Amino acid sequence: MKIYILTDLEGAAGVSRWDQTRLPDATVDSKAVAMTLLTHEVNAAADGILDASPKAEIVVWDGHGNGGIDVLAIHPRVQLIARGGPIGPPYFLDESFDALFFVGQHAMAGTENAPLAHTYSSLTIEHFKINGIRVGELGARAMMAGAMGVATCFVAGDDKAVAEARALIPNVHGAVVKWGLGIELARHLSPLAARELIRKEAAAAVRDIPHIRPLAMKPPYEQEIRVKTGVPIEDYLRRGAERRDERTVILRSSDMRNLVV
Repeated sequence: MKIYILTDLEGAAGVSRWDQTRLPDATVDSKAVAMTLLTHEVNAAADGILDASPKAEIVVWDGHGNGGIDVLAIHPRVQLIARGGPIGPPYFLDESFDALFFVGQHAMAGTENAPLAHTYSSLTIEHFKINGIRVGELGARAMMAGAMGVATCFVAGDDKAVAEARALIPNVHGAVVKWGLGIELARHLSPLAARELIRKEAAAAVRDIPHIRPLAMKPPYEQEIRVKTGVPIEDYLRRGAERRDERTVILRSSDMRNLVV
């Protein structure tokens, strides 16, 4: 058994403010606490995977832009791809993995009452669509994994992120660790309760891997990217995108990896 865990910081229980997640807004203390919370949730997911498959190989990619994992506290059975080195899609995820798990996941940009909701950049992106389906980071990456035959089987994060996952993958296992009340407001499980839930649901997800289908779409792919007011689109045009209007571009590819950040 080989499991890939993709992490982000905004979806962990106890994290609901931008100043906990990004520099230079974050204080040293607030971001350190957020990283500790996420790291223990990742460790709980690893424990759940190992409960169900004691010999499992677990690879974790720290997917938060300025880093979200405390490398000194990571689970001893985890192999970590730490943030900071040059990396792009598919982040060393490949066909050899049995499943993709998400821990610390937030909802896509524009989701009502979703804490820290955004799609790749909270400052520049209004929405993404792939083949007409509105997706965030979770959806785009689940589609990328699906193109390689890897199913997304588990998501831990806020209630809106888990609902977003279930809309795409109905039988995905979800661990709701907080309930969104606004962009910087949520009702959270305690860290210990969140970890217990994640461990339980991660184990259940491993046992259910044979019954969860990859989120696969046949090529070609068309991606619509709409930026926020005042954000230039010239970088997308230089990449070969087609201009739809002053804030919207279209990218086309037969390889899903070209449409994921």
